[in-house]
Amino acid sequence: MGRILGKYYFEDGAVMEYTIAGSGPPVLMMHGGHSNSLEDFGYDAILAAGYSVLTPSRPGYGETSVCIGETLRSAVEAYRKLLDFLDIAKVDVLAMSAGGPSGIQFASLFPERVRSLTLQSAVTKPWMSSTDREYAAARLLFHPLIEKGTWRIITAMARFSPSLVFRLMASSFSMLPYSAIGAVFTRNHLEQFHDMLKRQRSQAGFLLDIEQTQAVMTEELKNISCPMLILHSRHDNSVPPAHAFHAKKLAPHAELQVLDHWGHLLWIGPESENVNRMIISFLRTGGRGHD
Repeated sequence: MGRILGKYYFEDGAVMEYTIAGSGPPVLMMHGGHSNSLEDFGYDAILAAGYSVLTPSRPGYGETSVCIGETLRSAVEAYRKLLDFLDIAKVDVLAMSAGGPSGIQFASLFPERVRSLTLQSAVTKPWMSSTDREYAAARLLFHPLIEKGTWRIITAMARFSPSLVFRLMASSFSMLPYSAIGAVFTRNHLEQFHDMLKRQRSQAGFLLDIEQTQAVMTEELKNISCPMLILHSRHDNSVPPAHAFHAKKLAPHAELQVLDHWGHLLWIGPESENVNRMIISFLRTGGRGHD
């Protein structure tokens, strides 16, 4: 998949890194945690359907300045400036996992720039409370001074045995017992999981994520006026399904699809092609039909 890598420099010297793949109507991708503008899961299906994909590295990820994300609002205002710079009037927004609050805030603040919003395994309300063990572990393992070593250890283990690493990490993604997940996972799925791990970096972005995903998104969700698709696995153990039901309850134009997918990573596994079809169908009929 070919893509253009670019940087947008703000007046104060801050920089936003971004990539553009394809040349059709633009989809603005808000990537999840531990990722950046080089994310590519689900992109092939979107590009094959005739769309382009614009992916900024969210603040603290890639080479995007942390200061851009001083607040969630300042971050999404920076995305609007990036669209202005690229002369893009309107986008379909697809927000994944910890990128959910960014997608929700952008669609709420700038309705004139958004055709549709798709939330994929997305955070939509306070997540990872500071009293949770997972929160404390994340702050330690993915601290900017530590995270490179954390991912180096994980990827080294995965080179030796991707199946072992997946077995060790599966419970963080899914409520299902490993026996049920292993029964539907193929070698190709394990290779996709290994490829994902090789790209993962937390940098300063993930600590910013776990702070900003404490936000209550009630009013933002209520304010969204564009068509909205919510895709979530009923077995998601990273971002529980309650996030999907919360968004559906508050967003006036939301369509909710609770999937019998194995877990959080909707872009990997036997149901991923069905997920891609649902997204493309929504872009064509839900998002693009409301200009």
